[in-house]
Formats: sequence, C-alpha cells, structure tokens
Amino acid sequence: MTEAVTAETWIGIGVAVVMFWGIASWALVRTLRQEERKVSLLERQGGMDTYSPKALEELRTFIEENPEDPYVDDAKQKYNRCVENLRSVEEYYYDWSDAEVDALESL
Repeated sequence: MTEAVTAETWIGIGVAVVMFWGIASWALVRTLRQEERKVSLLERQGGMDTYSPKALEELRTFIEENPEDPYVDDAKQKYNRCVENLRSVEEYYYDWSDAEVDALESL
C-alpha cells in the first residue's frame, strides 16, 4: 500500500519551497527599504507624517461620527499630532500635497 513519491511530486515541492522563500525574501527587502526611508526622514527632520491622507481622513470621520466613543480623545490627540507633524516637516513619507496639508484643521 505504500506508494513511492514521484519525481513530479518532488519537483512540485521544490518549486513551492523556492517560491515561498523568494516571496518572503522580497517582502523582507521591501519592508526594510521602507523602514530605512522612515528612519532617514526622522533623522533629517526630527519627525514625519504618521498617517496617509486616506487614513487621516478615516480617523477624522471616526472622530466626527463617534463623539461619545471612549477612544475619541486619544483619536483627536493622534489626529492633531499628525497635522502638527505635517506642518513642521519639509518632506512627507506618504503622498501629501501642499494643498491637502494647508486644508487640514486641528480638532
């Protein structure tokens, strides 16, 4: 009842292992490059934008739609801190335009 593992099976296993390590390596290198860029911005500017435009918009929407939420004060703090950082840095990590930053208001 014992069947031998065929050559095709071994090839399939080998391909799966190579693909797994290839994708994992690519993801690791990409993540490290992003983190290196963040560290570089922090060292040069002393701060950076903490949210993307979409994330900051979603945070503001949460704050406006949930005024009684127990976490709303923390959310306001984080929102205002991001707005302050955006106004104090020269280069953004996320894709912010100067017009978008100028239109932001603290809460």
